[in-house]
Amino acid sequence: MIDKMNIPFSPPDISDAEVEEVASALKSGWITTGPRVKKLEKQIAGYLNLPVDAPNCVCLNSQTASQEMALRLLEIGEGDEVIVPAYTYTATASVVAHVGAKIVMIDCRKDSLEMDYDAMERAITDKTKAIIPVALGGVPCDYDRIFSIVEKKKTIFKPKGELQTALNRIAVCEDTAHAFGASKNGVMLGNICDFSSFSFHAVKNFTTAEGGALTWRHIDGVDDATIYHRLQLLSLHGQSKDALKKNQPGMWEYDIVGTYYKCNMTDIMGAIGLAQFIRYPDMLKRRREIITEYDKAFIPLGVKVLNHYTDEYVSSGHLYLTRVFKKDGSPVSDGERREIIIKMAERGIACNVHYKPLPMHTAYKNLGFDIKNFPNAYAHYENEITLPLHTCLTDEQVKYIIENYTKILKEYVGL
Repeated sequence: MIDKMNIPFSPPDISDAEVEEVASALKSGWITTGPRVKKLEKQIAGYLNLPVDAPNCVCLNSQTASQEMALRLLEIGEGDEVIVPAYTYTATASVVAHVGAKIVMIDCRKDSLEMDYDAMERAITDKTKAIIPVALGGVPCDYDRIFSIVEKKKTIFKPKGELQTALNRIAVCEDTAHAFGASKNGVMLGNICDFSSFSFHAVKNFTTAEGGALTWRHIDGVDDATIYHRLQLLSLHGQSKDALKKNQPGMWEYDIVGTYYKCNMTDIMGAIGLAQFIRYPDMLKRRREIITEYDKAFIPLGVKVLNHYTDEYVSSGHLYLTRVFKKDGSPVSDGERREIIIKMAERGIACNVHYKPLPMHTAYKNLGFDIKNFPNAYAHYENEITLPLHTCLTDEQVKYIIENYTKILKEYVGL
């Protein structure tokens, strides 16, 4: 046994390149939304093979803001319904409440963390305006199934506003918070669903400290530049000119065209992103290396893990979720799972749980949700443990995690 280490769960991977780029931004005298954010938007659009002229990407201060702006762009509000999974982080569902629409929550399948698509189909009504699937851990969803359902339900869809009318079906607004860099059948996530919202929070693969981005596919009959401009208004108080344009000679005057919101990304955040972008291919490669080592160690022990890489898709490798079962196939209990996490912490290894299902939280209980109606989500949660997976891990630390997790698990699973 090697000496005890101290391994945090998910620290940001910041190099001298990010520090230097941020310093340049600070010294430039321009630190709010400006040229660096605009450059990052175009780089993201190009990376996802989206049009770069609009561009079909707006960088904002969070994934949550990005998802909410998509719903507001679609004019979703009171009287409308939006379908979300029960097994996710609150941001997936809270944005629906923000716009005044009704949250319709769906259990996951027994064998998957994705929504039960049959149940999703049954939940669709003439009030359903959007579905928010989640690429949990960076693993793509079953988009063929989702889009086949929304096409099938076109006959009962009642559009409201320009974008809904142009789509003429339920919008698919994916929560891609975990999935920057993932792809399915060769197509990058962010270029599959109608709208996709990425997170660049400090714990994410690609970070701008806080931050996020909203991307969208072209909608026939709608100008992408118009969508981009509308999102600029929604994210900056409805102000007709941003600070960069107002700074031009004689361009001080502006109009407020709506009482909108404040969720823009700053150039300091954009500077971090520009430096991360250069390093990102190697960062994704490193995540895959770690996942490969984990899989080799834990799958033979009967641990169930997310399948991050197949012939059909490539994950961003954001989270390493494990579900622990005993030798007889029964899951460890919630209490045993908690003991395992404590024992890992005693060895200096920080673990986490992804996720405590939404119906277990006070906010959603108060909205009338009951975990008893989501048995599959609870079953997935009850014996789930997430291991550290980040690009600051050394080979020695990966070996240490494997060695300790294996030893602890054997005490509980009867091997």
